[in-house]
Amino acid sequence: MSDPHNAAQSAPSTNDAPIEPADYSRYLLRAKTEVLFVLRAMQAAADRITMHFNDGRDSLLTTLIAIDDNGMSLDIGSDAETNRRAIAADKVFCVGSHDKVRIQFLLRGVRQIDANDGPAFRAELPDSVLRLQRREYYRLTTPVARPLKCRIPMPKADGTSLTVEASIIDISGGGLAIMVPPVGVEFAPDMAFPGCRVELPEVGHVVATLQVRNLFDVTLRSGAHVSRAGCQFVDLPGPMLTLVQRYIVKVERERKARESGLR
Repeated sequence: MSDPHNAAQSAPSTNDAPIEPADYSRYLLRAKTEVLFVLRAMQAAADRITMHFNDGRDSLLTTLIAIDDNGMSLDIGSDAETNRRAIAADKVFCVGSHDKVRIQFLLRGVRQIDANDGPAFRAELPDSVLRLQRREYYRLTTPVARPLKCRIPMPKADGTSLTVEASIIDISGGGLAIMVPPVGVEFAPDMAFPGCRVELPEVGHVVATLQVRNLFDVTLRSGAHVSRAGCQFVDLPGPMLTLVQRYIVKVERERKARESGLR
């Protein structure tokens, strides 16, 4: 068994947030043989997996330690209270990657067992596994030198709205992650905010409806506590998607040029 303390104490990356499987249904593997093949490959490579639960408020890192036709076992975390919340959760989203391919699946009924090397999580095999190639799903971490901002119209109790500006952490064709602005306005999973605007330098601007998918508490290096929200674009028009993809390609090309010393 790998060291669960190391697995649990590493901070999940912003790219580990679950995405909506319905948006990528054509990439879902449902046959049991395919599900087992992917999971066993992850086990053999000791790939790290982030477990998300309680609407994204809790997470921990783990690895697969045993798989059979009846279920799977995973490393348990080092924090007893976080483990308890994972066991009590109705559903646990698991996100990882294998050979640079994103892997995501859903577990229900996670419980604790006594394995050969100590306590572990145990769950039934997932009904399906989402497997996304890099070209099908890619999140760009926004440049520090030229940060992106998202202007979000947020409703007020008196029926008016307040437009707030949030820093964008990463962006993809499916959505973006932002630092939740501390404005005292409700910001919770499944809430939708129409008319959000993102300026993409030298490319154009995107106007879209954002729907909150998950929230995570993050501790910055300064010790400050902030909330990060994973948001999905709702029915993003084709021209807007093209702008996002153009921006991602542009930033990646500039990064590669700097790394090669051409700029």
